[in-house]
Amino acid sequence: MFRSFAVLKRNYDTIAWFYDRLAGLVFGRTLVNAQLYLVSSIPAGSRILIVGGGTGWILEKIAAQHPSGLKITYIDASAKMIALAVKRKCGDNHVLFIAQGIETVMLAGAFDVVITPFLFDNFTDNSLRKIFADIDSLLKTKGLWLYCDFQNTTVLWQRAVLRVMYWFFRGSCGIEATHLPDAKACFAEHGYIVMSRRDFMNGFVTAVMYNK
Repeated sequence: MFRSFAVLKRNYDTIAWFYDRLAGLVFGRTLVNAQLYLVSSIPAGSRILIVGGGTGWILEKIAAQHPSGLKITYIDASAKMIALAVKRKCGDNHVLFIAQGIETVMLAGAFDVVITPFLFDNFTDNSLRKIFADIDSLLKTKGLWLYCDFQNTTVLWQRAVLRVMYWFFRGSCGIEATHLPDAKACFAEHGYIVMSRRDFMNGFVTAVMYNK
């Protein structure tokens, strides 16, 4: 839920200025740690596609590991999120910033790595299938898909947090979803293999490295 995309009726412009602080207030460092777990999997010299990257703090973490040699395409539908991301220190890596949804972007060639941090929870199952297919078509065979998001659990307080988040983000950002879509099924249908995985907050948040 903590991301934006052009398929949304609106985007995250309205909360871009306090988005990271809001996420930290609710979840502490959990969302950050889940993404950092995946950053260590990025091979040197990769061509990377980041979809729904938000404020761009992850670019600085990637640059700390790979100061140069990466070609990154950074996409977010929120122009205000992109405005924050372009201020990040990316080392000598080449970063192309695009403020629109990936389904409207013309991208040439195939990527070695795709990163979708807390993106899929914005969508219904039907919309996710279309978005997933768009992104899948851009990832080369044997490429890595680094995925972070929330998961349904039986823990009452976590289920309550999800309900509140959907209420808030539907009202403030216009997301279309009312519940978590079945992202795991999309990866399975497209033949992805789990290479590594780590759960956080007793399974409420997951970080998975998939191989295409």
